[in-house]
This record gives sequence, C-alpha cells and structure tokens, in this order.
Amino acid sequence: MRIVFMGTPDFSVSVLEALHGAGHEIVAVYSQPPRRAGRGKKARPSPVQNCAEGLVLPVFTPLNFKDEFDRAAFAAHNADIAVVVAYGLILPQTVLDMPAKGCLNIHASLLPRWRGAAPIQRAIMAGDKKTGVCIMQMEAGLDTGPVIARREIEILVNDTAASLHDRLAEIGMSLIVEVLASGKFSAEPQSDQGVTYASKIDKSEAKIDWSQSAQAIDRQIRGLSPFPGAWCEMNGERVKLLGCVVADGEGLAGEALNGEFKIACGQGAVQLLKLQRAGKGPMDAAVFSRGFPLLKGEKLA
Repeated sequence: MRIVFMGTPDFSVSVLEALHGAGHEIVAVYSQPPRRAGRGKKARPSPVQNCAEGLVLPVFTPLNFKDEFDRAAFAAHNADIAVVVAYGLILPQTVLDMPAKGCLNIHASLLPRWRGAAPIQRAIMAGDKKTGVCIMQMEAGLDTGPVIARREIEILVNDTAASLHDRLAEIGMSLIVEVLASGKFSAEPQSDQGVTYASKIDKSEAKIDWSQSAQAIDRQIRGLSPFPGAWCEMNGERVKLLGCVVADGEGLAGEALNGEFKIACGQGAVQLLKLQRAGKGPMDAAVFSRGFPLLKGEKLA
C-alpha cells in the first residue's frame, strides 16, 4: 500500500520500521519540526525524522495544516492510507479525508479509556490492572473514532512508563502490520461508557507527597519513570525517584526507616530502587548510597 506515516517520538519509530520492512511503499513521513534542546539549544530532529532519514524516506515537518500549501502537498502523495502514531498535531477533517482509505491511529490504551496525550502514564498512575493497543479510524474528535482492532495486556506490578511503553510499542507494531495485511478496515464505534481522558503530564504532578499511601506513591514513581521523573528533596537536594516497590513498614511520612532507602508513607512504605541526582545518571539505590547516604530517621521532603 501507498502509506503516509505520521509520528514523532520513540514510540512511533518501531512502527515505521515495521511498515517499511513489510514492503509497503512509504511515500512520505510526517513529524513535528525539530525542537531546540540541550545546552547549545540546537534544533534536534525527532526520533521519527532521524529514522526516516536513515531509511532514505522523504520527510515533511509542517507546523500545522492551516496553510493551503501544506494541505496540497499532503494530497499530492495520493496515499492509500495514513498511519498516525503519536504525531502530536491535530489533523483537520480535510486532511483526514485525503487518503483513499482514511487515516489509522495506533493508540496506547483500551479505548474509550484514556483518550488523549498520556495514556501509558495515566494507566499506571490510576492503578489500572490492564491496558492495550487500539487501531482506530481517525475522525475530528480526540481519539473518538471507531476501533478496527484491539489487543489487551496486563500491567505488571513492576511496570514503569518506560517498560510498558516498550511492550505496547511492540504490540502496536505487530497489530498495524496485521491490519494492513488483511486489508479489512471495518470498525466498531467506541462505547459511550467508561470514557476517561489522559491529560498531558504536568510537572507539578511529579513532586512526591509522602502523606499519600505507599500504593499511590509507588504508582506515581513508576508512572512518571523515566520522564519527567517523580522527585523529592533529600538533604536539601532535588532527587528523582525512578524505581520502587511497596514494602512493609510504618513511620512518619517521609521518614527513612533504615539506611537502605525504605521510606515511610502516609500508610505503609516504599523501598526505593533507582534514584538520580541532578546532572548524574540513574543509579541503583546501593550505588547511589555510596555518594549520597540516607540515614535511618532522616526525613525526605
């Protein structure tokens, strides 16, 4: 099939590679424009743009599709279908209607639960027991289109946003290849029941409130790992908490119950497993403690 691929982050890369490897003709790749980042504030292409250029595929990075030139360029691809994976831009109905068979979206949740920008993080933070991937026929609403295929998986007790992301990306990759190979695009409307929205993660959500239960803090740490990373103040320094498990123990909220990073919560305790200081890489707790020990009875803020 003649495919226009539209995506931006790492989650989208494996899908692009799979479609290319399956022998489809990728007539164009769309990604968000390069963003300035790093100390030098140099413009950095997205992971999808880097991948597409490595595959010698034509790349387009419009700011949006308000300009007639960008809409005309999209129409000129004469695509059979567009595959959209975490593109990050809203497509107007005129663009959605251009490919002969419409636009398919790979969404990392069991729609209609967790429509929106951060379904992986929200599923973990909410304590969901399962999630999955849906292949959806796109329409103008936010993730409201009918679903062509879905695949469900369990959320493991030690899943972080990173580990769950990787498993869902693998599923999305195989599922879209199966759908396109079948050539069958019949879809079922989403239920009006159970609709939730996965709003973009705000940095203010990353600060740990130790008065919360151990279960809530565990979900917060895992759901925000590795980005933006839940954090607390430890000996006056901001430290990211990137891995933990719920543990036995009681004490004052935020109190170190031993010298091995077991921390009391409002109810119960968490055992911190991976931490990161500013300007340093992530470290296992045992390694972290060598340069930044935490003594029994000390408090985290």
